[in-house]
Amino acid sequence: MIAPASAIRKRLRLRHLQLMVALSETESLRRAADELAMTQPAATKALQELEDTIGVSLFVRHARGMEPTVFGEAVMRYARVVFEDLDELREELAGIEAGDIGKVRIGAVMAPSPELLTHTIVKLKEAHPRLQMAVTIDTSDVLVQSLQQDQLDIVIGRIPDGFPALDLSFETLSEEALSIVVRPDHPAALATVRPKLAELARYPWIIQPHPSPMRQVIDQTFRESRVAPPVSTVETSSILTTLSLLRDSDMLAVLPSSVAQYYVELDAIAAVSTPLRGRLAPYGLILRKNRRITPATQLVIDSIRAG
Repeated sequence: MIAPASAIRKRLRLRHLQLMVALSETESLRRAADELAMTQPAATKALQELEDTIGVSLFVRHARGMEPTVFGEAVMRYARVVFEDLDELREELAGIEAGDIGKVRIGAVMAPSPELLTHTIVKLKEAHPRLQMAVTIDTSDVLVQSLQQDQLDIVIGRIPDGFPALDLSFETLSEEALSIVVRPDHPAALATVRPKLAELARYPWIIQPHPSPMRQVIDQTFRESRVAPPVSTVETSSILTTLSLLRDSDMLAVLPSSVAQYYVELDAIAAVSTPLRGRLAPYGLILRKNRRITPATQLVIDSIRAG
């Protein structure tokens, strides 16, 4: 039976968490002990203490070594978060000492990047030059997982369907349509009649990997249109790779309409008039519940909300 939180707080030691992090990296009690400069008997004792403290077995022992139980995997995940928090604390303290106001790690899907995110960063840097911001652009499933692992402070995106998200809050920011795009001189862009989806499916397509919401919309469009999906595809979430492939081939891609319009105005791509049946769910501000928000992070949150 899982021990009460008060008992865990009283008995849990930093060396227990250090051992779990080492075990997650080495997958061997002997190698984990070596990494922590402990004897193997001392590591075995510490692991037993941790299991007694929590009240469940964290590993299954067998002839080939040790395999974490579902409880062990959870403890290892949270142990990594604790040390990432300590690293973040050290960075924040060093920043305060140096006169900085802090660092904020932002994750975002493509849609808000050309306008909302750019406007937010420019406005904040003008008002707070010493505010440090690190920006990661990726799909929602990757970003949300990074947020839960404390690798990001804020995500502007979507919580994918079926994603375990009881520890997350979601605040809607905006909706986003999708556009099919090609190089400016592509036959589909020059056509005088709107191409049908079946005609476009004959070309190679650049699509985002599963289980991204954009990929789900693309699959839904072909399914509801009763059109066989393209046989030739390239999966990537990189906008740079997408633009490079479009420039040098007859491939098609799907981008958020705001992103597409940005690059259309630069004459880098052209939008095809063929509509997509599906529509992305609104994207929004995603935060971890019950997580202390630093003053620097709050500045970014307030700026995003203000638009």
